[in-house]
Amino acid sequence: MNRQRQLIVTADDFGVAREVNEAVERAHREGILTAASLMVSAPEAEDAVRRAKAMPGLGVGLHLVLVEGRPTLSPSAVPDLVDAKGLFRTDMVRAGFAFLRPKARRQLAAEIRAQFEAFAATGLELDHVNTHKHFHLHPTIAGLIVEIGRDFGMKAMRLPREPATLLRRIEPGTKSSFIVELWAGRLGRRLAAAGILAPDRMFGLAWSGAMTTARLEALIARLPEGLSEIYLHPATGPAFAGAAPGYRYEPELAALTSKQVIDLTNENQIRLGSFTDFLPLRENVKVAP
Repeated sequence: MNRQRQLIVTADDFGVAREVNEAVERAHREGILTAASLMVSAPEAEDAVRRAKAMPGLGVGLHLVLVEGRPTLSPSAVPDLVDAKGLFRTDMVRAGFAFLRPKARRQLAAEIRAQFEAFAATGLELDHVNTHKHFHLHPTIAGLIVEIGRDFGMKAMRLPREPATLLRRIEPGTKSSFIVELWAGRLGRRLAAAGILAPDRMFGLAWSGAMTTARLEALIARLPEGLSEIYLHPATGPAFAGAAPGYRYEPELAALTSKQVIDLTNENQIRLGSFTDFLPLRENVKVAP
């Protein structure tokens, strides 16, 4: 296997607002952004798709939303997944336990399929799949995505496996979650068994919404061999509908387009690309039939 340092740089929440879409376009054209994850039912999804089609080098994936958002199906079709306002629940623990019921699992499967179908209807090539709030760490959700994703040519998925030791070398005291690490290990084995590409490691979880230029530079300077993913949440402004409290959207855009970051990436001979770009380099990845 090629042990060159390879890097996917992804923007999440593509389509949630014009400010996000504008940042994705700028970060791809002027910076190191190579991929974006589309919320197919978000308010500005149509604008995001239009921009993506004008950027053929940008790998666009599906950002499945199953919590803190609105369903693609009618709320009446997924009553066990939504609240009184017809929106997905915000309590992930409660939502996760709901999937133990067969009726809720059937609704979950229908909603996941509907979001895959909505992505397919855009005409964009499916570069990767991940979920809002990393909800695909839940084994029921992961299993359904793997099963349904086969019908839509899914070849790659994000694996929230973040090496805490490296982060602590950069910022001592950086915290990690044992539970996330445990579930990520299980998800990694499931993806490997299904022949789905997952990067060797991912960065962005501990510093979600706060991937500053200094942090991005530090990660790039210490990037291990193999395939890594760094994900961010860039936007051209902090105040838009759906913005997360405390997220540093504009500094993340500045980090992606920083001349220092671009130069450091080149100096370290890091190969940038989308998930699709790295599929041929992975000896053990085979698309599940």
